[in-house]
Amino acid sequence: MRKSASKDAKREVVDGPGVERTLMLAEFVRHNLFEFVVREGMKALDVLLEQERQSLCGPAYERGRAEGARRWGSTEGRLVMGGQRVSVRRPRVREEGREVELPTWSAFADRDPLNARTVEQIALGVSTRGYRRSVDEVPAELDADSTSKSAVSRRLVAMTQQQLDTWLRRDLSKERIAAVMVDGIEVAEHTVIVALGITEGGEKQPLGLWDGATENSVVCQALLDNLVQRGLDPQRSYLFVIDGSKALRKAIRNTFGQRVLVQRCQEHKRRNVLAQLPKKLHPSVNKTLRDAYRSPSKAVAKRRLLQLVSRFESEYTGAAASLKEGLDETLTLKDLGLSEALERTLSTTNPIENLNGTIRRIQRRVRRWRDASMVRRWVAIGVLEAQRGFRKLRGHKSMAKLVDALRALENTNSVDAAEVAA
Repeated sequence: MRKSASKDAKREVVDGPGVERTLMLAEFVRHNLFEFVVREGMKALDVLLEQERQSLCGPAYERGRAEGARRWGSTEGRLVMGGQRVSVRRPRVREEGREVELPTWSAFADRDPLNARTVEQIALGVSTRGYRRSVDEVPAELDADSTSKSAVSRRLVAMTQQQLDTWLRRDLSKERIAAVMVDGIEVAEHTVIVALGITEGGEKQPLGLWDGATENSVVCQALLDNLVQRGLDPQRSYLFVIDGSKALRKAIRNTFGQRVLVQRCQEHKRRNVLAQLPKKLHPSVNKTLRDAYRSPSKAVAKRRLLQLVSRFESEYTGAAASLKEGLDETLTLKDLGLSEALERTLSTTNPIENLNGTIRRIQRRVRRWRDASMVRRWVAIGVLEAQRGFRKLRGHKSMAKLVDALRALENTNSVDAAEVAA
């Protein structure tokens, strides 16, 4: 009986009028907190602006002030709030016939946060038509605007073009690039070639892009020329990881000669070989290729791959030719002393494939492509969005071994050049 009475007593306390009022207040706050914060924030902004005006002009209604800044009433102004622009009364100050901008107002009226919010919303999947619904609803008296489809589109075009121009003009001479991955992606009947740099510390850095009708040698050469103009030293040695494109390989040879290491993507090679074999052979061949590429030395790996070539030469000539073509360049990183994790990472174009995957995901929402400029801007949106999630390469701690191999290659080429000159 005492236990039940205790429960009843507790229930009376919980169900009392004080608790009911607390619940009602909590419900009110839940529905009105944002509006309350906005209104109080506007009051705080008014106080800040008035304090700045007073510091310039002195107290209101002060007499005997003939020179310096003067109060000049107030006017309607627009500032950025929550991904939109709202209307606010702002105090005015004039001095010697010109308007004096209040620092706090300049900071809040800056359009950069609005432009950045627009690009971020679009990258996250919000359409230009749905942008208005994605931002917070502010009190009606603030007269919010800049959320219409046309306004969002104009901001998106201007901001992405600015970001693209800045990115494609960025100086590369101080980036300490050790490896460059290059791959093409099809966007709206355009082929965009994207270059991803790997620094000596294992960080990923998007380097540039170039677009054309196909992944031909002219487009590939134009991309490499652009990178060289922006600071990628053609006299240095780099590791280039490519998918096997002959046009790209030719452009690398024309630009860097024998001063670079070229690693052909093992994953692309595996797909090309399997595509020319019946499906019943895929499991066994896939295992053989995997074991060969994971061999402890280049000699062992090459022997296993050549055995596979001999096995296919009589019946599956296409698969044999595909495997034999560029075989040595699929094993470039063998015997360099890299960690297993880093060797596997740099033996494929997977890092740049992940970048291209983000580009495809974002551009998939576009229904109408207008021109090549639009293609480049949307690719830039994808690159910048992917860059947010970049991490160091797996096995980056052994990047020093790769750098040592590249410097040794540089020295060898320097000696050879000196001997030729003599």
